[in-house]
Amino acid sequence: MIRALRTTIGRPRLIASVLSLLVVTTLAVSDTSAATAPGPGPARTTASAVESLGIAGTTWAVDERTGKLRVFADSTVTDADLARLRRASARSAGAMTLERLDGRLRTLLSGGDSIYTSGWRCSAGVNVQSGSTYYFVTAGHCTEGASTWYTSSAMTTAIGPTTGTSFPGNDFGVVQYTNQAVPHPGTIGTVDVTGTATAYVGQSVCRRGATTGVHCGVVTALNATVNYGGGTIVSGLIRTSICAEPGDSGGPLYAGDKVIGILSGGTGNCTTGGSTYYQPIQEVLSAYGLSVY
Repeated sequence: MIRALRTTIGRPRLIASVLSLLVVTTLAVSDTSAATAPGPGPARTTASAVESLGIAGTTWAVDERTGKLRVFADSTVTDADLARLRRASARSAGAMTLERLDGRLRTLLSGGDSIYTSGWRCSAGVNVQSGSTYYFVTAGHCTEGASTWYTSSAMTTAIGPTTGTSFPGNDFGVVQYTNQAVPHPGTIGTVDVTGTATAYVGQSVCRRGATTGVHCGVVTALNATVNYGGGTIVSGLIRTSICAEPGDSGGPLYAGDKVIGILSGGTGNCTTGGSTYYQPIQEVLSAYGLSVY
């Protein structure tokens, strides 16, 4: 059900940067051992404390194995803000670990089959329908502020309008196919989509994008939160070990023939490695009464 993936170019306020190298260096913080897990309550309390700090370039999720909150800080986080995070860690009674990302968190603006609007380019993620009306789902940071989409940079063949956007908080958008001449098969590349699936830690998954094609890895966390900066915090994301690069944003995450999510952002690249974050697909389908086909 996935047809075009889309790419956003030159959208300054969105280049709140998400794809930089995920080379993790553990910082000196209290208790990074996997000893006794502190339990979900302390981790949730610590997550609220970390979010309240409002530090751009941070991301966090609970490690299901240890029960601890794993907090990552990218290369833009200052020494002063690292000190604030360390103090939060010291107060967490072992419920939190802090690690450094060797790169910058940013939204990934690009994808598979390109689509264009005035001022930037993106990619469609998964084709969906409501009755006899067809749409595609992509990243909300692409559809935010966009009106009509086209098949090329010349903007001569219209696809249709943006009909829904949720960003920040979530990161999904919906575009309607109003030009019947534009094909919209229910596929991801050569994979025929048959439905959706819910992610779980350790699951083997793949993603497809215009810049880097198909890459695979595993789900490493659920319900992750990313602070992309500029007030753009997105929660409830799936984190994976898969790399991506600018231009892959909006593309699908899938397992076999089941769609799982839409690429929001990440760190790293596909030469040295990285990590990526995805909006779960079920939320946008439920919000707009859509289904894959």
